[in-house]
Amino acid sequence: MENALLVGLSRQMALRRELDVIANNMANVGTNGFKTRSARFNEFIMPKASADSFKPADKPLSYVIDKGTPIDLSQGAIERTGNPLDIALRGDNYLVVQTPNGERYTRAGALDINAQGQLVTQSGQPVLGDGGPIAFGAAESNARIAVDGTVSTDQGQRGKIRMVRFADPRALTSEGSNLFGSAAAPLPAGPEARLETGAIELSNVKAVIEMTRLMEVQRSYQSVSNMLSKTDELRSKAISRLADQQA
Repeated sequence: MENALLVGLSRQMALRRELDVIANNMANVGTNGFKTRSARFNEFIMPKASADSFKPADKPLSYVIDKGTPIDLSQGAIERTGNPLDIALRGDNYLVVQTPNGERYTRAGALDINAQGQLVTQSGQPVLGDGGPIAFGAAESNARIAVDGTVSTDQGQRGKIRMVRFADPRALTSEGSNLFGSAAAPLPAGPEARLETGAIELSNVKAVIEMTRLMEVQRSYQSVSNMLSKTDELRSKAISRLADQQA
C-alpha cells in the first residue's frame, strides 16, 4: 500500500513539472522568437526485493524520473511589420547581445535604439556587431538594416550585426528574457547568413496543442489524486479493522 502511494506521488511530481513547462509555453505564445519546450520523463525500475519465497512473487516498482525539457528549435512564422529595425532570422542562427552576465543569444528580432544611441532588443540588451555594440550619433537618422546584417544611417555604415550558430543547438539553456546561454563557444554564422528585414519571427508555440496537453495533464493529475485518496482511505479502514480485532 505504501508502494502505491509512493508511485502515485512520483507521477504527480512529474505531472506538476509538465504543467509548469506548458504554462511557460502558453505565457510566451506572443513572445517573438520564443522556442517552445516539452517535458520528457523516463521510467525508473526499483530493484526487486531480495526475498523470493513470498507468493505471489515480488514485482518491480515503476517510478517516474525527470529526463529534462528539450527545446523545439523549429522556425516560427514570419510576420511583416514594416519597421526598418525589425529583423527575422532564418535557419539556426542567433543574435548576440551583451548582458551583465556576459554574451547571450536570442532570436527576438524586434530591435530599437535606446537613449544612449545603442541598438538594443526590446528587453534593453545591446545588440553586438563584429566590433562590439552598434551605436548611433544624435544627428543620425534613417537607421536601417540590410539582409546581410549591415546597419546604416543617412551618414553611412555603423556596423554589421553579429550572427552565430551552434554545433549542438539542443545544448542551449534558457536564461529568461528570451535569452539563451551556452557552455560551448558559438560558431560564426558564415557569409551565407541572411536576415529578413522589416519582419519578426513569431513564437513557435502551437497554442491549440498546448491547450490540449494542459487538459490531458490536469485530467491525469486528478486521476492520480483520486487514486491516492482511495488508497489512503483503504489504509485507514485496514488499520481500524486491525485495531478492532486486537481489542
